[in-house]
Amino acid sequence: MTDSRLVADGDQVRRRRQCASCQERFTTYETAELVMPRVVKSDGSRESFHEAKLRAGMLRALEKRPVSAEAIEAAVERIRQTLRARGDREINARDIGESVMQALKTLDHVAYIRFASVYRKFQDLDEFRAEIDRLSQEPDQEPSSTVRHTSEPPK
Repeated sequence: MTDSRLVADGDQVRRRRQCASCQERFTTYETAELVMPRVVKSDGSRESFHEAKLRAGMLRALEKRPVSAEAIEAAVERIRQTLRARGDREINARDIGESVMQALKTLDHVAYIRFASVYRKFQDLDEFRAEIDRLSQEPDQEPSSTVRHTSEPPK
């Protein structure tokens, strides 16, 4: 090995190598395979973590809202990294849902209420009002995307 350095935000190692027999130089990129925890659903069943499900739930809540695709992807990646960094082999689906709600709360309040209404199974208008009241009582936590418009649809 002639040279080694971190690339891609520290997620990869780039190595310059030289063949011992022919002296040919070549580059390799090494990435650690990081395993996501298994998800324990409310009925006790277990399944693999599916980033696509996480993204789909957020996109559904954010449909027709002024939030950029980049902001959504960044939120998905933050949630994924947080879950992986916990180091647990299993994680409750409830914890994932709470992480999504926190991310949506910072992205867009309407999307947060949409997601909360399904996730918490609101039964009537009073439950919507109570959640909106709770949201409005929090210290001035303005969503980060209220002025961010994009012409490109979410991916």
